[in-house]
Amino acid sequence: MAKRDYYDVLGVSKSASAEEIKKAYRKLAIKYHPDKNPDDKEAEAKFKEAAEAYEVLSTPEKKQRYDQFGHAGMGGGAGQGGFGGGMNMEDIFSQFGDIFGGAFGGGGGFGGFGGQGRGGQRVFKGSNLRVRVKLSLEEIAKGVEKKIKIKRQVPADGVTFKTCNTCGGSGQVSRVTNTILGQMRSSSACPTCNGLGKTIDKKPSGTDEMGMTRKEETVSIKIPAGVVEGMQLKVSGKGNAGPMDGVNGDLIVVIEEQEHAELKRDGNNLHYDLYISVPDAVLGTKIEVPTVSGKARISLDPGVQSGKILRLRNKGIPSVEGYGTGDLLVHINVWTPQSINAEQKALFEKLREDPAFSPKPGRGEKSFFDRVKEMFN
Repeated sequence: MAKRDYYDVLGVSKSASAEEIKKAYRKLAIKYHPDKNPDDKEAEAKFKEAAEAYEVLSTPEKKQRYDQFGHAGMGGGAGQGGFGGGMNMEDIFSQFGDIFGGAFGGGGGFGGFGGQGRGGQRVFKGSNLRVRVKLSLEEIAKGVEKKIKIKRQVPADGVTFKTCNTCGGSGQVSRVTNTILGQMRSSSACPTCNGLGKTIDKKPSGTDEMGMTRKEETVSIKIPAGVVEGMQLKVSGKGNAGPMDGVNGDLIVVIEEQEHAELKRDGNNLHYDLYISVPDAVLGTKIEVPTVSGKARISLDPGVQSGKILRLRNKGIPSVEGYGTGDLLVHINVWTPQSINAEQKALFEKLREDPAFSPKPGRGEKSFFDRVKEMFN
């Protein structure tokens, strides 16, 4: 049988946004979820078909390839994730469990089923939490340990569970069917406990249906030097707890870089615009410039030209992969007075006639283009 178009499977158009695709998949996943349709092979097939379509259309690279080549671009007609080629339900729950939210008893705090525990029982996986952490350029340059407060779902004090009366704690129920070949025995997830092998016994007041509550905690996060805007770090096990002794989700830390008052970042290099007076440019001077580790004193030779770039080695940002440290590039700008008095004007009128102040660029002088080229090389 020919495979259905993935957009038709999810019931969305090719112009659908990522959020619309996600909503469409979630609706189908809940409708055809095996716990709502026990022993229904047609529903199971539709559940897997929807997961295969979502796996492709939710991944930009695969979606682009599918839009261009159709199923032929998916490596034999199935999604690259392989849902059409033998991945079981647990694979789907493991990868897309957070799509289901609280639709199957998680109270909004778990991400779905996280696989199987001992004896074949299912276990809930808590959903991930996401926080944004603002860092100054100085903190990024040296690395930092941040303590942040988060509210995560955890089992409430006093909640207890008991063995499921339907499956006896196995998480599975068996069914015997008479066929022309004899009796056939099949197993499926227990409809009472959703395959967990246990049900809630005592639930404290003020908790959700799974005995979960929100608790504020302080988490310490070690952030390495050299991180960049938008980078995501994972703190394992610090997301929402999985109900009924399930697996904790993770805490996803998104880096937000604060703008520095004087320094501009370009990859691992930093740039600083240094403005000097005409006398300092003529006579030379010693001056301090800011760095991420304090002040650095530099010397300017007499006759320094506006546009010159000084490179301070290893005064930039270290590579997050550990491949060295960037430089600080100091851009020299000679400041021209915009308002002068009569006496100063007379002085400059006199200097205008002095041959020493006439521009005489030599062959050794680098043009603006040469300086930019040198900077990037």
